Amino acid sequence: MIVKKEPALDDVLLRPLVEAALIEDLGRRGDVTSQATIPAEMQAQLQIKARQAGVICGMDLARLSFALVDAQIEFKAQVHDGENVAAGAVLATVRGNARHLLTAERTALNFMTHLSGIATDTRQIVDSIAAFPAQITCTRKTIPGLRIVQKYAVRCGGGRNHRLGLDDSILIKDNHIAIAGDIKTAIQQAQDFAGHLIPVEVEVDTLEQLEQALDAGANLVLLDNMAPEVLSKAVAMCQGRAKTEASGGITPETVQAAAKTGVDFIAMGYLTHSSTALDIGLDFSA
Repeated sequence: MIVKKEPALDDVLLRPLVEAALIEDLGRRGDVTSQATIPAEMQAQLQIKARQAGVICGMDLARLSFALVDAQIEFKAQVHDGENVAAGAVLATVRGNARHLLTAERTALNFMTHLSGIATDTRQIVDSIAAFPAQITCTRKTIPGLRIVQKYAVRCGGGRNHRLGLDDSILIKDNHIAIAGDIKTAIQQAQDFAGHLIPVEVEVDTLEQLEQALDAGANLVLLDNMAPEVLSKAVAMCQGRAKTEASGGITPETVQAAAKTGVDFIAMGYLTHSSTALDIGLDFSA
């Protein structure tokens, strides 16, 4: 598939994440291993390499990891986020003070392996349902502090973001309904609060609840933990009335069954909480 290149995140958003990671790693004394074994003025060149094929993400985070340790380190990227690379591909070359290169190594690789894993799994899942109109979205099931980059990785893999946080859209879930009293009341209160510019999405897990949500004017419905045959019936009920989104423990093994039902979107927490890290290393270049 052809994936539109995702605009890079600004350094001002990434810097606090990298600073926090470096502070955590450096601790109270800094990199004592490199200080003990590497001469203070020694220079070196290393290459960041993909040890397995996949979609790359996190290049700017890696660049900042080296730059914040030593602004004199030269970082030359060979690929961009969102690119599919083969095993053995050189992703970037870094040159500078050897101690400082090794100090930044793990932080840079932690970001890249994790985010590239998300991007790679997302791309594979998106490709697996390319024959269907459904679009893959992520959820708020993210690692605290890393949501902005995890959701960026999903976009680099060709997926879409659901809401970024609690503040940018309304999603009425089961506990909201239970406390509000019923679906109709929850939707009416949400519509009165939101006005005409914010759509209202409602989570339902039965066809009876779905009919209530549609009658109350929900813009989108989150069809939660429905078997494929029930999901197909739900999609048919929503035609011309609301957009549909399947959710509830959907995995790479079950995503095609959900896509075949005709849903508009498939929400997958899997992308950010269960994707496998892509193997990427930093190799010494003589």
